Amino acid sequence: MKLIKLKSFVVAVILCFLSFSAFAQEKFDLIIVGGGASGTAAGIAAGRLGTNTLIIEPTTWLGGMLTSAGVSAIDGNHKLPSGIWGEFKSKLEEYYGGPEKLATGWVSNTLFEPKVGNQILQEMAKSVGDLTVSFESDWKSVSYTESGWTVSFSKNGQLYEAIAPMLIDATELGDVAASQGLPYRLGMDSRDEIGETFAPAESNTIIQDLTYVVTLQDYGNGADKTISKPSNYDPDEFACACAHADPISDNVPTLDCDKMLNYGKLPNGKYMINWPNCGNDYYVNIVEMNPEDRSEALEAAKQASLRFIYYIQHDLGYQHLGIAEDEYPTEDNLPMIPYHRESRRFYGLVDFTLPYVRTPYEAPRPLYRTGVVVGDYTIDHHHKKNLEAPAIDFIKIRVPSYTVPLGALIPKDHPALILAEKSISVSNIVNGATRLQPVVLGIGQASGILASVAVREKRELEDVSIREVQQLLLDQNVYIMPFLDIKPEDKHFQAMQKIGATGILKGEGVPYLWANQTWFYPDRRVSEYELVDGLRLFFPILKDFWGASGAYVTVGRFQNLIHIVQPNSTLMDIAQAWERRGLVGEFTSEIKLNRQQVSVLLDELLDPFSIEVDWHGRIFIESK
Repeated sequence: MKLIKLKSFVVAVILCFLSFSAFAQEKFDLIIVGGGASGTAAGIAAGRLGTNTLIIEPTTWLGGMLTSAGVSAIDGNHKLPSGIWGEFKSKLEEYYGGPEKLATGWVSNTLFEPKVGNQILQEMAKSVGDLTVSFESDWKSVSYTESGWTVSFSKNGQLYEAIAPMLIDATELGDVAASQGLPYRLGMDSRDEIGETFAPAESNTIIQDLTYVVTLQDYGNGADKTISKPSNYDPDEFACACAHADPISDNVPTLDCDKMLNYGKLPNGKYMINWPNCGNDYYVNIVEMNPEDRSEALEAAKQASLRFIYYIQHDLGYQHLGIAEDEYPTEDNLPMIPYHRESRRFYGLVDFTLPYVRTPYEAPRPLYRTGVVVGDYTIDHHHKKNLEAPAIDFIKIRVPSYTVPLGALIPKDHPALILAEKSISVSNIVNGATRLQPVVLGIGQASGILASVAVREKRELEDVSIREVQQLLLDQNVYIMPFLDIKPEDKHFQAMQKIGATGILKGEGVPYLWANQTWFYPDRRVSEYELVDGLRLFFPILKDFWGASGAYVTVGRFQNLIHIVQPNSTLMDIAQAWERRGLVGEFTSEIKLNRQQVSVLLDELLDPFSIEVDWHGRIFIESK
């Protein structure tokens, strides 16, 4: 009997070992460490391209700051919904019954319950056959050799390994890239170092305040859900929580506690408590701490949030608002992670700094030509809980909408590591815009596509075609240029995006409140000079051409210009292109062309987008 039991035990051990070994050595095309906003988007995007992908996520949820951190009020890109962000937004609208059902709080047009966001992202991930998610898994070590990456991680008390040629660091604080010894910036950049006049004179390690968000539930009149009085409670800590001022129109605060709460009002009688003046923002820099010290520091942030909740319930009289008990799978009913507004910022192939946001067409290099992610939210920093933070007037840093360059996602001197989440190569100031949820989702989608191209073509990241990545993004209905008046469902969306990304026809940026703008003006007519001036860089034969007037270009005149570049082209070629691409209107040689028509015809006849650019946006003329 003992022998049988012993044999059974040995067999079980062998089977367990074989199973462990098979998983431990399982091969993937791509490993993503972190299933937050960018990691989830990267996994979905890569998996849809047939890239066998593994996400290693420490919690049981997907979405990171969108869900696990409770920041379920979207900042920005409301009128630029595209790609996975647009898909996520559409699924939220479908779940709640229309876009108007999401506009429950005044801070955003898209607010939702965190658990619903997680449910949607999980469903999106499960629909991708080439995507595996390992939940409740903590990465332990990462190593890279010429043969690729080896990542060890723990799950259910067991240690596993996965190997892949490509890796994305989608951790909240850039921990994986840091473990590889890659250099990074942390905190505020100095003015001279980063080339931003709004930056402080001296650099420092001060990062933005983080927040331990709390989701409240309205339990109805008469209910008393007041929590126990936290230790070290002092109501003076939150004395200005109900004071509000519109920094754009005036600076006269008004006291309105309902407005403070309705800031983050969610569907189904819930409230996101995140940010209010004198509220639950909390300053602590945990980035370079070890896990134990991080946990201790974050507990202090959590206690600050509980003090604020007690203040709302006890001192402001909202005792019927209690901590939601059905939102998070945690014992204390608080989010699994805090909202990190800032991370390490690694040195990339390019630095995305303020000049490339404020004046992209006049910046030192045309990085806009390499754009893969768009954003329109203004630069927004949280420093009120750290009195030592140098004062920066962020309201004066007026910017239009922008596009993030692909080179900011690739660290210097590493052939197979991609930066995601908030760890891209960006200045401290610009991080105040690129940290927001739709942009981080877009960073993830671009990362997944970049990784897929590199793996499929067996290329180092620096050798990947920027135009190929951009084309794949366009094929997934993603904006690469932030043109407000062009929608992904427009028939000629790709043509205008591509011509815009060449700079042959430029957009016009407008700093506008909390949703900045860039307009393409598809219906505006194009002058001969504007067209020739845009084409010169791409087609050197036009470099010394001086026969373009300020008159609007007609079909006939357009044919004459095209003929210079392609001597065999005829008016019939243009007519056939017009019909082939479904341009509207009667075709005659006297028609004055608008920007949409010029974009479509250039795309069809000259295809300038196929001319490669380098990481700084400079044109490889020799490739044409």
